[in-house]
Amino acid sequence: MFRGTLIRSGNNAKTVKGDGEYETAIMYLAPFTLAGFNVCAMASTAGCVAGCLNTAGRGRMNNVQIARINKTKRYINDRAAFMAELVADLEGFVAYCKRKGVKPAVRLNGTSDIQWEVAHPVFREITKVHPQQESPVRFASVFHAFPEVQFYDYTKVYKRVYRELPSNYSLVLSYSEANRAYADAVITAALDTGANVAVVYRDKATRDALASPALEGRGGVIQNTLHGTCESLSREVFNGDETDLRFLDPKGVIVGLYAKGAAKGDRSGFVLG
Repeated sequence: MFRGTLIRSGNNAKTVKGDGEYETAIMYLAPFTLAGFNVCAMASTAGCVAGCLNTAGRGRMNNVQIARINKTKRYINDRAAFMAELVADLEGFVAYCKRKGVKPAVRLNGTSDIQWEVAHPVFREITKVHPQQESPVRFASVFHAFPEVQFYDYTKVYKRVYRELPSNYSLVLSYSEANRAYADAVITAALDTGANVAVVYRDKATRDALASPALEGRGGVIQNTLHGTCESLSREVFNGDETDLRFLDPKGVIVGLYAKGAAKGDRSGFVLG
């Protein structure tokens, strides 16, 4: 288990399933507007506020909520200091993974949807790796500063998948039918870019009815169709609950998840079935 000030590994039941070749560290901030600033730009439109996993597991504890709010306020009030803190955590995690003999994977948006690939430059000391390089070096993003780390996230900000993302950053679109225009935009983005789409189903039985073990040993061969106003998306359903390592998923699939925590009672359209 790695315990940084912003990112931690080993405390998420789903990511632990994928531990072996990789170990995943996640950063949890206070979602939506809980810290006084919206870090989930599409949350209201996509209808995922009530069903957010922010209060799942240890998230229901008051001290955990306070810690997430405080981290988010640091991000809002002093971005440069926050990014320096993140760099220090990432360096610590990389060293931890090297000692353990595993590959580092990181999710920066555990309970947020920040566009880390734009307007988030960082500085990193790299003289130990490149002694002749003037240091610290300014990088356009943490992804560029840490090419040895595999980053990945879910996102409802569908415009992000149209960008030329760094090779070590993988994004999965998050679907919702709470807003027809939003659902249409996600379907269009998936058709345009080939990005995978995560869909939350009502329960395991609903997900399992669509996902069979035939695809890579844990996904599905049954086509599920997301119907848009003008276009539809018909894809095989892959069981996304076996592990959280979305960057290893087959390309061009629906990543099937089942509702957990507050999402079990969601009737907005965020959860299907």
